[in-house]
Amino acid sequence: MSQSRSHTAPILLYNDECAVCRAIAKWVRTSARIGKGEISIVVRPIGNDPEALALLNPQLDIWDAYATIHLLLPDGSMKIGGEAVAEVLRDLPNTKWFAWSFAIGPAGFRPFQIVLNVGYAILSDIRPLLGCASCGSSNAAVRLIERSIALLRAPLRGNRNSRSGRPAAATRRRPARTPTRTS
Repeated sequence: MSQSRSHTAPILLYNDECAVCRAIAKWVRTSARIGKGEISIVVRPIGNDPEALALLNPQLDIWDAYATIHLLLPDGSMKIGGEAVAEVLRDLPNTKWFAWSFAIGPAGFRPFQIVLNVGYAILSDIRPLLGCASCGSSNAAVRLIERSIALLRAPLRGNRNSRSGRPAAATRRRPARTPTRTS
């Protein structure tokens, strides 16, 4: 993939509207310091300007970037998902000691990378449960869990109608009182 702007450190894109993404980006930003003013990874919010992202990499789609972690490498290539996480861990001074394990395996079978890919996929799917509503949509199983949690919480809130699982009698309203005339 070609790249319009050159950079010397990988660029990790993150969703600044997501609490989960912000927390991870903050940790990466802190961990990426390697010396006086030097960093091993640039951490950059996605923003809402597709043209600005296209300047970084013409193949980058803003909606894909919101849905899945993207790491733009200095050679112009891009890593996404669990592969991007592994590359970030390899580039951070405090995690590179174990991150080599994601690249090893017999005959191209990389068991630790597979575990990381599955872990990332799970985190990606449950982000809405953790408070992120802006990183894309969750899969059907997570939506079912979200609805189940909402149904369980509804009786505790006391402000739902019969669709929330409360009996219809509990949701009936008392008729409004009409003032009586006294003459």
